[in-house]
Amino acid sequence: MKKQVFNPFLPSYEYIPDGEPYVFGDRLFVYGSHDKFNGERFCENDYVCWSAPLDSLYDWRYEGIIYRKNQDPMNTDGTRCLFAPDIQQGPDGRYYLYYALDMLGVMSVAVCDTPAGTFQYYGSVRYQNGKLVGESNDDIFQFDPGIFMDDDGRIYLYSGFGPEDSEQCDQLFKSRKYEGAYCFELEPDMLTVKAGPKLILPKVGHANGTSFIGHEFFEASSMRKIGNTYYFIYSSINSHELCYATSDRPDGGFVYGGTIISKGDIFLNGRTEVERLNYTGNNHGSMVEINDQWYVFYHRQTNKHAFSRQACAEKIDIDKSGYIKQVEMTSCGLNDGPLVGIGEYGAFIACNLYSKLGACHISTYLEDYEIHPYFTQSGIDREEHRDQYIANMQDGAVAGFKYFDLQETTKISLQVRGNARGEMIVLSSVGGKIVTRIPIDAGDTYQNFEGALEVKEAVSALFFQFKGTGKLTLNRLH
Repeated sequence: MKKQVFNPFLPSYEYIPDGEPYVFGDRLFVYGSHDKFNGERFCENDYVCWSAPLDSLYDWRYEGIIYRKNQDPMNTDGTRCLFAPDIQQGPDGRYYLYYALDMLGVMSVAVCDTPAGTFQYYGSVRYQNGKLVGESNDDIFQFDPGIFMDDDGRIYLYSGFGPEDSEQCDQLFKSRKYEGAYCFELEPDMLTVKAGPKLILPKVGHANGTSFIGHEFFEASSMRKIGNTYYFIYSSINSHELCYATSDRPDGGFVYGGTIISKGDIFLNGRTEVERLNYTGNNHGSMVEINDQWYVFYHRQTNKHAFSRQACAEKIDIDKSGYIKQVEMTSCGLNDGPLVGIGEYGAFIACNLYSKLGACHISTYLEDYEIHPYFTQSGIDREEHRDQYIANMQDGAVAGFKYFDLQETTKISLQVRGNARGEMIVLSSVGGKIVTRIPIDAGDTYQNFEGALEVKEAVSALFFQFKGTGKLTLNRLH
């Protein structure tokens, strides 16, 4: 379908997690780390950038590699990975890209005259005496930098890591601090610490007496300002959710605001982790305003492990009091309304996916994946024209798509393969009304199976639940 945009919004062969969205000029740019398809660890590839016109969010352009991991003098052999970055236009008009080399514990900066690269190494964040922030064992462990320039030109850098206290963490970080999120103020050179660090959000075990109990800071610092309110977006100790905290100043006084999005729709309408509607893992992202509409950007896990993550986005509403109500994962994302209920769609735009036993959290690799459906692709990493599909749908597995405009839809066809025998039950919601049944008798090559569709609601979700024997691969919807 032309002139529509789905989740994930980039080509399905692209794996960009940790997305930081920014409007520069008349284009939306997304910066993130860069996973490898079927990778063995986080962020194995070099930084790339994608951008789209503000009035055509379906028209994404690949800006190419903007920074290579071996450009950093501390990583000339390229053995360390580029973790989640952030970017800001400095007082000199140039663009400064902040990053941390996996678990090294310091923050570095690259610079470019344009937002689309190519960036060149600029330096590592340092104190006034030249000592690198995070360099010594008695310093704060630096992780997931977030950079923000206020309206008055003052520059703030955020960083931090908040795992649960454990002997393993003590050994990993030695004596370095990892108590939550910290704020630094930087000099106009974008590199030298002017003030700080100052602890602004607590980690789990250090939040007693605060509003953050149950949603303590874990990682993924990001700052936005709306009116006179500062919004600190972060990933909580729950990992699957992006939360926000607000304050009237950028360097402290933050109060927990709520969950913006969870990748399993956990907490939405009281949903628990046991009832999650998708496979969850870490989360990282932020917010951006485009044409008077705010969006939250986040990522999802694919390929039955934590190391092939993809960029997604959803519309959000911020009420007059500044409150952001939690939103659900959808297949529409950046689209202007529901998807048209005619034409062809890849199954990879499913926003909910789970087995007959439900879904679970993926810390590294999914255990017992034999029973779980998953998103995957054919071909090698970054091989164009390789669409994703849903593999390993067995009895009771569900793939959900939200939302379609079905006013003109009278039938639906599924393209599948495998050794499955049975039927695909199509429902209008989780556990909702059955709108059709499609007999399935799959073989080694893709075949189409269809059924009449009668949905009274103009806009509806479609949930496909397989009932039968064997396994099937769901490739496309028609």
